[in-house]
Amino acid sequence: MTAYTPPLDQPYYRAPFLPAIGRIFRKYATFSGRAGRAEFWWWYLVATAFPVVVRLAYGAATGDWEYPPSALPSTIIGLFSLATFIPTLAVTWRRLHDTNRTGAWWLFGFIPILGWIVLLVFTLQAPVPEGRRYDAPRYLNAG
Repeated sequence: MTAYTPPLDQPYYRAPFLPAIGRIFRKYATFSGRAGRAEFWWWYLVATAFPVVVRLAYGAATGDWEYPPSALPSTIIGLFSLATFIPTLAVTWRRLHDTNRTGAWWLFGFIPILGWIVLLVFTLQAPVPEGRRYDAPRYLNAG
């Protein structure tokens, strides 16, 4: 028996790791709708761990443990960050929708420390039913 996977226009609560990451890329630049906590936090784990893994792999392969790292790991990390900026912003936006907040709360992240704490608290909160207002409208087939 396979587990139920909700459609892409619905949040996937308690999403396992691989389906959550897959949804991030299938909804690359989708700012409407909602994202469950699992989808959001699995992605942030990947986005945070990737630079660490690249630096560790480079250091282990070359013996170069200098900081700042040489050009190769910095370039790989920079390209990854550039390629994933939009999906990171989009999943954060959708996660805020799931807590019934506009995605514009993301801008609080520009306020050092206090803004980061506010965003952390918001993204940790449970979903609320009122967040459905951010879902794409579903039209009934009248014919």
